[in-house]
Amino acid sequence: MPPSLPDEPSHRSEPSRWFNPILAGATLPDRLLACAAALVAIILTGLICGLMFGEGSHLPLIVAPMGASAVLLFAVPSSPLAQPWPIIGGNTISALIGVAAASAISDPIIATGVGVSLAIAAMSFTRCLHPPGGAAALTAVLGGPAVASWGMLFPFVPVALNSCLLVAIGLAFHKLSKHNYPHVATPPVNTHLTADRPAAERAGFQEQDVDAALAALKDSFDIDRDSLLRLLRQVELEAVARSNSEIKCADIMSRDVVSVDIDASVEQARWLLLHHNVRTLPVRDHDRKLVGTVGLRELAVAAGSVEPLIARPISARPDDPALALLPVLTDGRAHAVIITDAQRNILGLISQTDLLSAVARSLPKAVQPQTVAA
Repeated sequence: MPPSLPDEPSHRSEPSRWFNPILAGATLPDRLLACAAALVAIILTGLICGLMFGEGSHLPLIVAPMGASAVLLFAVPSSPLAQPWPIIGGNTISALIGVAAASAISDPIIATGVGVSLAIAAMSFTRCLHPPGGAAALTAVLGGPAVASWGMLFPFVPVALNSCLLVAIGLAFHKLSKHNYPHVATPPVNTHLTADRPAAERAGFQEQDVDAALAALKDSFDIDRDSLLRLLRQVELEAVARSNSEIKCADIMSRDVVSVDIDASVEQARWLLLHHNVRTLPVRDHDRKLVGTVGLRELAVAAGSVEPLIARPISARPDDPALALLPVLTDGRAHAVIITDAQRNILGLISQTDLLSAVARSLPKAVQPQTVAA
């Protein structure tokens, strides 16, 4: 009788997992910042509406769905449901449908069901699906005398007005906090201005693979297709770097680095590039610290000092995984990464050729057939 195997742990039954964050990439600083932003946005929205229309029970200054919109706008700004058009269009269109349902159907229970269901359909067809829109439709049906007295104006004042103010505050906040909002997934571009796809998109999975996977899973995900593609390509690169983490930058970098001083002339820098047959020169300040780089493109037709031509350096540390530099050295822009210490002293340089050699060494060697003894 075979030995009994221990029961596999059931992660689904662990109560602690019920309280884990369900949003990928969520961090505590981002959440705290979202709380502060929502506080300011909701207060400002109410205050501005109060200044425009005056306070009183005849008109709610801010409607309840704005609280749910603020959650999406500030806590998950990359969600397709949190973009400006879904917030403004979704809330306004849903409120319009709610008012129409309340006018046409006397039974409030039936009116709420019809209003929410038609709001989902309308938001789907107008590409502005926004969960708080369902609440906007309910508010329009069940809002009582304050809503009924405004009739068909209610979807515009205060719903559309609240939504526009909230989005305007969100745009300002995300610009100051340097968040990508409205969220646009920036795909890799061919920097050589040819018809070829960027190098990062020519190998591995393709767009049709993602489409086929989405069709096979038969589910909807709160992430747009372009962002999903970008995420999966980054996952590929991270997996390559992790599986080859034993190869460090210090292992493959060139140590005798050809560099130039910040007050050198363009002619001196150009001569160094051509004489040593390199494409990037690190630039040092008077303390011999790295301040930037110059390449043949900047030096080709320039004159005078190299200082105005200095580009921001791309650097790494000696203990960083070498293959983590793949995204940088395959994007068609950078030709080398400067390896420095914490004080910006130049320790080495990794070129595209250096990285290619490391990748070649990391490839699995062909398995030789073995003779099995009879």
